[in-house]
Amino acid sequence: MSGGGFIMENMLYLFIGSTALSKAPGISAAGANPDVTPYTAPVDADLIRFGHSRVFKGIPVDPQGHPTPAIITRAAVLEAGIPVTAVQAGSWIAPSPPYVETGALPAGDPRLGPAVPDAAEIMESAAELARNAATGTWKRPFVMVAESVPGGTTTALLVLRALGYREMVSSAGPENPVNLKEAVWAEASRRLGIGIGGLADAPLRAISELGDPMQAAVTGFVTALPPETELVLAGGTQMLAVAALLRALGRRGGAPGKLPLVATTKYVQCDRNADFTALSRSIGVETWAAPLDFSNSPHRGLAGYENGYVKEGAGAGGSVYYAERLGVAAERVMERTKALYREMMNEKA
Repeated sequence: MSGGGFIMENMLYLFIGSTALSKAPGISAAGANPDVTPYTAPVDADLIRFGHSRVFKGIPVDPQGHPTPAIITRAAVLEAGIPVTAVQAGSWIAPSPPYVETGALPAGDPRLGPAVPDAAEIMESAAELARNAATGTWKRPFVMVAESVPGGTTTALLVLRALGYREMVSSAGPENPVNLKEAVWAEASRRLGIGIGGLADAPLRAISELGDPMQAAVTGFVTALPPETELVLAGGTQMLAVAALLRALGRRGGAPGKLPLVATTKYVQCDRNADFTALSRSIGVETWAAPLDFSNSPHRGLAGYENGYVKEGAGAGGSVYYAERLGVAAERVMERTKALYREMMNEKA
């Protein structure tokens, strides 16, 4: 960890990671071009903590000008006083805020070789973080785990396919590059000589061969939490992949039990180019969707969310769920998001 130990408490943990697939043209909509995607995850962590990026000089928007969903998370954090801890889980670039280190490296290209060859070590490192964190006095801590991994929906698809799920994952744009994702699966599965479900009984190998370090870190962290921990996975189909891994491993919170809730946004839940609801049912996990609505926003960058841009990431939907637990309505989070966007873009109200 950067800066010493930490104590378990009610907390949102943001795991940031990277994969070589994000640099393949067309895979990730998180950055303006593949050269900037290494900055995506640390910028999200910076924005949530500081309101601006310290690792990248520029405005954190996609090629069409839509802001990172971390702006929604920051709004919820500010309105509800949500504590956040960043966890470095394989990001190419470390964030500026104090963070917890797992020692993970960015994922390689699964078409060429094992993507996360040190997955077991990453899981154990993250598990040790959870065990060390569980020295606090909370009788029933609430823990929310979020992610920021450009290209992560593709690694989610690969792992889900290897575990036996056929449903399609979401994307950060209105046009899901389904054919490109399917082509990546075809190449990676051909390398391994497997079909759909070929690693259903080997979830750790699924991460090692096809996944990303966030998946390994979150899975390890979650499985080492005390059983009494109330846990929510904040994210879209990437967190459904984590839930599928937990199911395949047969445990969560250190013991067999019910899978954690997955909290996302309505944009992922209603994505016509993905199968979020069907996939969640196949895995056997309950979901919650933040009722965000920027359709009346005068700011085109935010209004574009209603047209399928960005959708989710950095715990956006989960942060609204967390805020509502603390008595802060989604409407307040949306209004604060608009104010933050105006400030970030230097626009008038």
